[in-house]
Amino acid sequence: MLDALRNALRIPELRRKILYTLGLLAVFRIGSFVPVPGVNAVALAEQLGVAGGNIFGFLNLFSGGALGRFTVFAMGVNPYITASIILQLLTIVIPRLEELAKEGPEGRKIIQQYTRYGTIVLGIIQAIGITALARNWGVLTNPNAFTFISIVVTLTAGTAFLMWLGEKITEHGIGNGISLIIFAGIVADIPVGTFNIFQAIGEGGVNPFSLLFFLVAGVLVIMAVIMVQQGERRIPVQYAKRVVGRRMYGGTTTHIPMRINQAGVIPVIFASSVLFFPLTLAQFVPSIAPFVDRVIGIGTFGYNLLYFLLVLFFTYFYTAVTWNPIDVAENMKKYGGFIPGLRPGKPTAQYLDRVLSRLTLAGALFLGVIAVMPYVMAAITRMPTSFLYFGGTGLLIVIGVALDTMKQIEAQLLMRHYEGFLK
Repeated sequence: MLDALRNALRIPELRRKILYTLGLLAVFRIGSFVPVPGVNAVALAEQLGVAGGNIFGFLNLFSGGALGRFTVFAMGVNPYITASIILQLLTIVIPRLEELAKEGPEGRKIIQQYTRYGTIVLGIIQAIGITALARNWGVLTNPNAFTFISIVVTLTAGTAFLMWLGEKITEHGIGNGISLIIFAGIVADIPVGTFNIFQAIGEGGVNPFSLLFFLVAGVLVIMAVIMVQQGERRIPVQYAKRVVGRRMYGGTTTHIPMRINQAGVIPVIFASSVLFFPLTLAQFVPSIAPFVDRVIGIGTFGYNLLYFLLVLFFTYFYTAVTWNPIDVAENMKKYGGFIPGLRPGKPTAQYLDRVLSRLTLAGALFLGVIAVMPYVMAAITRMPTSFLYFGGTGLLIVIGVALDTMKQIEAQLLMRHYEGFLK
């Protein structure tokens, strides 16, 4: 791995992309410590209970601790993720958006612009809610209209800036920018979480043997996640020979790689964002808070069941959006390709759809189990839920983003005849 990293830094273009990505992630981390003026951040963090493993604790994890410090990046990229979910769902319902999605890069640019507008609108709504909550709790130093508006503008601008950072990383750097920002936020809190756990052991709050069992189980889960993320089924494809002029083309055998987890970590991120909405709303409407916390509060049976079902839904949904068996079958037929034993066209599309459905079911069940597993493990080991800040969601995101980024670097290295990370 060290040799592969050394080779990556030797290539000027790849080195520039890596340094560019690291530089923008450093900007994100610096901004996570720039406080919003006019707010007592310590008192607000106590009121939100970000250290207690509640919904705001998860939002604080995704923002890299920015919510607990109430900095300019306190809302993180959550409004952008929610806007992306809404636009992707509307793509199926609204014919105009469906046409844009099929128009290629130009159509996707327009949809991306709509997503930006939606991010700003949702960011303003979320910023107003958080600021109103802070005013009701009396943590604003000067609770007048100017302070209220300035906090809303600052929080919305912070989210817009993070959205811009993510797009720039995707465009000029390595990996998916938004995913890397979430990744950086989660990883940045690992040292603090580790310190809190060992401090609890010293104070007698955590049994060392329970922690050891939890860590061993965590390592096994990480190994399983990597195996499933890398696993794929290869569908053999043959291309018939054809003569064009004086040259003969085709006659080759290749395969279609169909991954077990075709959707990656996107379903987990989407499911978390959807589940955060009622939990966050309950914090702003005290009358429904007891009911929501009792039914789908973090760690409850209802929360885990709903989380599991949402992961299943978004796995199938995102796979259906990104991988169309009919288009694949038509492209194969156009270039003279066929799956041995199947006629080109509709029979091939039906076969691919059947295989994809079975693989997606296995991948969706695996993602759902991993997402809720930490709470099951906590019940067995009797670990306090406040130490589950990382959770299955964070684990899947960190491993998935790391693997995807390594694959992109791997592709760049192999293209230049170097050995990559994954041998």
